[in-house]
Amino acid sequence: MHLYSGKYLVVDLTNQKTEVRELPERLLRDYLGGAGLGTRLLLEWSKPGTDALSPETPIAFACGALSGTMAPASACHAVVTKSPLTGFLSSTVSPGLWSLALKRTGYDALVVTGAASSPVYLFIDDGKVHFRKADSLMGKGCPQTEAIIRREAGDSRVQVASIGPAGEALVRFATIKDGHRLPHRGGAGAVMGSKKLKAIAVRGTRPISVPDIGGMQKACTDLNAHLHQSAASSSQLAPAACLLSNSQRCFLPARNYQQCISDGAKQLAAECTKEGYWLKVIACPTCPVACQHVYRVTDDPNSDEQVVLERETLAALGPLCGMYHLPVILRAIELCQFYGLDLVSAGVSVAWTMECFERGLLSSKDTQGLDLSFGSADGVVKTIRRIGQRTGIGNVLAEGVKHASAKIGQGSGHWAMHINGQEIAGCDPRGTESLALGLAVGLRPVTPNGDVDSASGLKDEEDLAAAGDSIGICSQSQGHFADFPAEAARLYTLATGIPMGAAELKRAGERINNLKKAFNIREDWRRADDWLPPRLFKDPVASGKAAGTFVSETGLKTAIDDYYRARGWTPDGLIPTEKLKALGMDDILDMLKGNWHGAPPHTVR
Repeated sequence: MHLYSGKYLVVDLTNQKTEVRELPERLLRDYLGGAGLGTRLLLEWSKPGTDALSPETPIAFACGALSGTMAPASACHAVVTKSPLTGFLSSTVSPGLWSLALKRTGYDALVVTGAASSPVYLFIDDGKVHFRKADSLMGKGCPQTEAIIRREAGDSRVQVASIGPAGEALVRFATIKDGHRLPHRGGAGAVMGSKKLKAIAVRGTRPISVPDIGGMQKACTDLNAHLHQSAASSSQLAPAACLLSNSQRCFLPARNYQQCISDGAKQLAAECTKEGYWLKVIACPTCPVACQHVYRVTDDPNSDEQVVLERETLAALGPLCGMYHLPVILRAIELCQFYGLDLVSAGVSVAWTMECFERGLLSSKDTQGLDLSFGSADGVVKTIRRIGQRTGIGNVLAEGVKHASAKIGQGSGHWAMHINGQEIAGCDPRGTESLALGLAVGLRPVTPNGDVDSASGLKDEEDLAAAGDSIGICSQSQGHFADFPAEAARLYTLATGIPMGAAELKRAGERINNLKKAFNIREDWRRADDWLPPRLFKDPVASGKAAGTFVSETGLKTAIDDYYRARGWTPDGLIPTEKLKALGMDDILDMLKGNWHGAPPHTVR
């Protein structure tokens, strides 16, 4: 097969053994790569009901189908595992050089199982796997770990996916750093930590071929020009512009969702455009969009401390915590990068703690004398450090706000802003029914599009997103395509030699989303899990043009009914056997037989 190697690598950390397995063409065509392939491998290698932090829980790294080609914004891979926060699927996509390195080792995916007896890191060197001691790396931050491993390899081209101290300490929202950003939500870093796996270093030099190089070159040249022009004329991706837009539309959550419009948004947006902090915009490999906004952590021109600032990060560590001072937010991002913490979950955890403090549920004794009022710089920065170290109040917050609110009690679950244990990001859905539905049922761990106006429209958006996450085209770039389904399908055909049209690509996305749902159902998902935090139903917006609005429980229930109907699921949100068969997923039925806890035979349970 062109582009695909048709192989994946399995690493058993317990016994320090490796195995190479085949990937049949049909499986690759059905699930494409990336998130689809990763979920399929997770389902195959995991047992139902296994604790996320058990050695038996696998973690899969799967290259996007187009990774390694000249296709725009295609240097992506997915990390798929069971989430320590939710107990359900964790599937996130990251762009960068690590994706290209893994693809060039000759593997389409990597599955890691078991747990080492002492800290290790893997070095996958053009297909050869080395188990190396990582005792000296313990306690090191993600950037330092990357630098040390490259120095040991004697090659600056070695790409590293690592965890920080938070992953080592099993903070349930620890992440993996494998590029410019920290995109992996759901606690994948804690899963690596539970395996005593500090890092995965990769050096790949093998060539990648496509069957129609001339056609691929022409298609990519045209698409790159279009995407570059589209991105240049749009301020959508600029953090400051998004901050202001969301505030004006009453989407911007502030003070732990007590407000959804912020008077400080203009001040913060102005700071984001100051040259003293803002440095440049950078792009991931093969990407013409260049959406990574790089900032100095301080305004000292001689400082080499730099971080990437994104819109959701700015919202979570800024207004959500009542913080409108950019240097504090940038320092908080740097700490999250060092410890390896999911930036959104960190921000939501701090904001929840601040509300607990202001309501008197936490005393100065509980916080070791730290002022945790909204807007406190020390409150933001020092709480993140304590989470990363699992000390003091940080040890409670390291479990996530769902677990923390259960421990603190006293009604604090009312303002614990999570869905099934994962902290919610970005936008306030009160007054926007489509956004509320997208958050409640979302199969994708990003903020849904608030402009989708129907359940069937949300289904179509999710299916395209799943196809994009699997074919490997970055979500930040998909909206800049003129006709994403048709153009992405053509790129896939040119790169693989496997014929695919827009309808088939959409169908693959639907198949992948049903696969994700099947995994969650296997892990005891129930309809009640598709729901929102109590605050969004009970506490109306306090001010602004959306004042008085809240999410209607009756309206959301009706919207969820419509969504299940659009997906062809049962009223309880289960997948009929006939639906899986219609999608060509008979092998999934065979794989899951006997694992559905005595459910009726006409549904997947």
